[in-house]
Amino acid sequence: MNPKSFMRKTALLSAVALPFAASFALPGAALAEEPKLSKEAYESSKTLYFQRCAGCHGVLRKGATGKNLEPEATRKLGQERLEKIITLGTEGGMNNFDDIMTEQQIKDMATYIQLEAPKPPEMDITLMKDRMKVYVDPKDYPTKPLHGRNWENFFVVIERDAGKVAIVDGDKHEIVAHLDTGYAVHVIKGTEKSTMEGAAKDPGRFWYTMGRDGKLTKIDLWQTPDKMRVAEVQVAYDARDVAVSGDGKYIVGGGYWPPHFVIVDAETMEPKKVVSSRGVNVDGDYVEESRVAAIYAVPNTNDVLVSMKELGQMWQVNLDDVANLAITQMDTSKFLHDGFFDPTSQYFQIAANASNQMVVVDAKTAKHEATIDVGKLPHPGPGANWNDKECGPVGGTTHLGEGTVTVWGNDPKGHPDQAWKVCYTVETDGPGLFIRTHPKSKYVWADQTKHPDPEVQQSIQVISKDTREIVKTMQLTDKPGYAVVHSEFNADGSEVWVSIWNRSTSLEPNGEIVVFDAETLEEKTRIKGFFAPTGKFNVYNRAHHVT
Repeated sequence: MNPKSFMRKTALLSAVALPFAASFALPGAALAEEPKLSKEAYESSKTLYFQRCAGCHGVLRKGATGKNLEPEATRKLGQERLEKIITLGTEGGMNNFDDIMTEQQIKDMATYIQLEAPKPPEMDITLMKDRMKVYVDPKDYPTKPLHGRNWENFFVVIERDAGKVAIVDGDKHEIVAHLDTGYAVHVIKGTEKSTMEGAAKDPGRFWYTMGRDGKLTKIDLWQTPDKMRVAEVQVAYDARDVAVSGDGKYIVGGGYWPPHFVIVDAETMEPKKVVSSRGVNVDGDYVEESRVAAIYAVPNTNDVLVSMKELGQMWQVNLDDVANLAITQMDTSKFLHDGFFDPTSQYFQIAANASNQMVVVDAKTAKHEATIDVGKLPHPGPGANWNDKECGPVGGTTHLGEGTVTVWGNDPKGHPDQAWKVCYTVETDGPGLFIRTHPKSKYVWADQTKHPDPEVQQSIQVISKDTREIVKTMQLTDKPGYAVVHSEFNADGSEVWVSIWNRSTSLEPNGEIVVFDAETLEEKTRIKGFFAPTGKFNVYNRAHHVT
């Protein structure tokens, strides 16, 4: 690895991890007989673990999607075996890290996870309010777009390790702006079309990003590029998701640590209420690190669905009266992660990935509807719905732990015999993160990003809805350290955009998006100049619930 590149990466990780990582205390004399690690190496590994490992294994290392990494487990594996696992990854869906970490970082990480996990600090609402920043006063928001572009066909693109989001003109295939946000933005949600009184008149105008550092950033697509970032607030040290209420008044941001969700005023970005997610799980055990994973607004209502990862519960939260919240808790399965609504917006389908299940909840009745046994570690991302010639309306998921797409029926009214049952499976080349389609498309797109083989990581596969078979596999790059991830259609469904992502941290533009003709599957163009582009979200499709 280039020494200058390594220095830049180290500087970036150190910057984005504060104040989270700096708040930990170094274990003391109780660890005297444990593996040794210098204070400098310990601090560096602590930062790197937070950025790269905590999402799957947990801040306290108790495991969820990833294995338990407490000392009792890791010391049994030993230093040499741990180094090999971190270096090469596993067939079960863990990435290789030899193109992300240096050899010394891998060695130090293998030692670090054999030590007791330090406990992070809490975060109260006073601290959150202190971390509010307003860049454009709401009274100065424009009454019409200021840039003359077709903003409804913009793509909002996560530039993961640079802590940025790119705004891209979908008509002209050009980058409009790079906006500073939280580190490693995980999810972006915009205002949606809703029948509720007071709902956004221009759905898709405002977008809210959630960084893995817990920073919520508000974006106004009507502004000129230099003013699109209008406000921000930090609501956690480690976080994943955000949702906008149906009436557009509130944002709900979920924390991995501290384990809570926060209700934020959508206009001012001022935190209004903090709700702890700690509690007793479906097995009757108290869970301190009960992380909030997916958060989704129930369309045309003022309810949000909040997934409690370790509790194995879905909470349906009504926001009509924030001072007196009404919360319905539904026991489902562990470990809830990400999901998507069916086309009717009544049923939410979410992966309980470590249980190898898809869980379905009825948002109309606030009850657990069904559980579907699928492949190893399902991960649908924003998911995909389409019509099958035999099963009728169906949903599908990729998996982190195996190369399979699982498809199930999701129309209990029209096709009750197929509802919530596996319709068919498709064997892919490797484990993947995302599946996507469009109502006008004949195809479903699935990546293989979690496979340790670089050639598989760098390919996207296209499945025919009619034949249920893979019709095309495309390797989009052969550059070392690069992976292909996440597909998204444009507003009219005529194009599919796919990211080429450099998995190593970089402060230089190093990625691109490949644009395909959705009908012919031929490459049309490549948009360059991105900082590690991962997920991307088309404004029209997301604002109008196009799945």
